[in-house]
Amino acid sequence: MIETVAIATDGSESVSRCVNVALDLAERFEADVHALSVVDETEVDSSPDRLRDELRAALESDAERAVDTVLAATDREITPAVIEGRPADAIADYAREHDVDVVATGTRGRHGEHRFLIGSVAERVVRTCPVPVLSVRQLSAEE
Repeated sequence: MIETVAIATDGSESVSRCVNVALDLAERFEADVHALSVVDETEVDSSPDRLRDELRAALESDAERAVDTVLAATDREITPAVIEGRPADAIADYAREHDVDVVATGTRGRHGEHRFLIGSVAERVVRTCPVPVLSVRQLSAEE
């Protein structure tokens, strides 16, 4: 039984189909929905000291917009969450802490085609998350 679905989003356009699929899944099971976005602490920590506060604020703002996009996609009650950490680890921790039954994520994020060079957050979530992960790829225009 699925009682809680967490939608992990970075606000990228490729996550829009994931949001729709996850909301449909939650509707079918009458599950609670959490919209989760992670401020990547490695991006903040690797920036120059003088820019860290400004970068953190910008990333938090982006994360809040990403969560707001999920909230705007439905009239369902959704629990919003913006947290800081390493994205895959933070998503797995959130799933554990909030008794999530399934995490939904897109297959491509903000880093797009560079995912092969830097590693894919979605792939790490699939490999390390303690609960099932629904990874949803964005369809091309032809599909």
